[in-house]
Amino acid sequence: MTTWLPIPADSDFSIHNLPFGIIETSNGRITAGVPVGDYVIDLVLAADAGLFGARRPHVRLFEQPTLNSFIALGNDFARRIRRRLQLWLTNDKRPDDAEYLLLERAQVRPLMPLRIGDYTDFYSSIEHATNVGKMFRPDNPLLPNWRWLPVGYHGRSSSIVIDGTPIRRPHGQILPKGADTPIFSATQQLDFELEMAFVIGKESRLGQPIPIEQAEEHIFGLLLFNDWSARDIQRWEYVPLGPFLGKNFASSISPWIVTLDALKPFRTRGPVQKPKPLDYLRIRGWHHYDINLEVSIRPQNGPETVVCRTNTRYLYWSMAQQLAHHTVNGCNVRPGDLMASGTISGPQPDSFGSLLELAWGGQKPIPLADGSTRTFLLDGDTVTLRAYAQKGNIRVGFGQVSGTVLPGWVERGK
Repeated sequence: MTTWLPIPADSDFSIHNLPFGIIETSNGRITAGVPVGDYVIDLVLAADAGLFGARRPHVRLFEQPTLNSFIALGNDFARRIRRRLQLWLTNDKRPDDAEYLLLERAQVRPLMPLRIGDYTDFYSSIEHATNVGKMFRPDNPLLPNWRWLPVGYHGRSSSIVIDGTPIRRPHGQILPKGADTPIFSATQQLDFELEMAFVIGKESRLGQPIPIEQAEEHIFGLLLFNDWSARDIQRWEYVPLGPFLGKNFASSISPWIVTLDALKPFRTRGPVQKPKPLDYLRIRGWHHYDINLEVSIRPQNGPETVVCRTNTRYLYWSMAQQLAHHTVNGCNVRPGDLMASGTISGPQPDSFGSLLELAWGGQKPIPLADGSTRTFLLDGDTVTLRAYAQKGNIRVGFGQVSGTVLPGWVERGK
């Protein structure tokens, strides 16, 4: 496809992408939007101009403060909207209404695109699970159930925030090394976790599992996801029921939801699964994606350093397997629910998706461009996750999700 709109070759937002989000315009109006190149298509104005057919229902749909109602109409409906936009962008000449419908991306503010209902975090990278296991269980790094099922836990949706939201250093109970009694303190081991998340677009009925062959029909699209983690709080609390305060203080998402349709060219074969999964987790075809990922750290008043580069193709369990397992007991899902992959680590040390692994539990400090090192995050550090997929001249990106660490609240009584 070629377009009359000038789009930089390295733009995440090509006409092959056209993800969906919610924006606030320069005059304070809230509307659904689609980024393309250095612009955003205002979907309310596009609907009012008749770009999608009947004006009034589309205007009402796209002036909602979240995308939930739009997503709930299904992937076929979203596919039709993207196709209409692509046809508009590939006209022989610039349409007369282009200046009216296009907003400069630098002049709008992306907002939280979803009203997130339930949120589940998986643990689907075998490299990450093995690395963490080696630190705490050298003789038995991968627990017996890990190769049989996608491990996950139910997280907190209320503390999921949009790109650019500062992250307050959390407090909690920590057991100092060699101590028998915990202390109450701000975390000294604040970490990022590089993840991807998928958005549920089609509800299922309570008591009715989603067959794995139909799982992707329930997935609307993907977001970048940073599952901030307080490792010292997590280490003390996670036995016997798993993650709690060490995880639920904040998670960050990117603002643009990239559809599975846009990612079709980047489907790839996943890792060989041994032993073979149980029948309900077996599926034919390629259900992994070749998406490049990176993480950078920028200290306060310092330059940015890329500390990790990896790829979603390393995930052991696919999204389809995650969702099939999530619902096999009859758990229902609803549009706007979010499912995160867990930390995505690759096979090489520079492809590990968390500081816990990169600095190997504090034993191997990571050098930054300003001459400092990190084992865990310091106040003032800004962490940025980026992702894109490319095949020939087709590029589909996610933009970024970024957050700056703020000092913790003062302790009680001070």
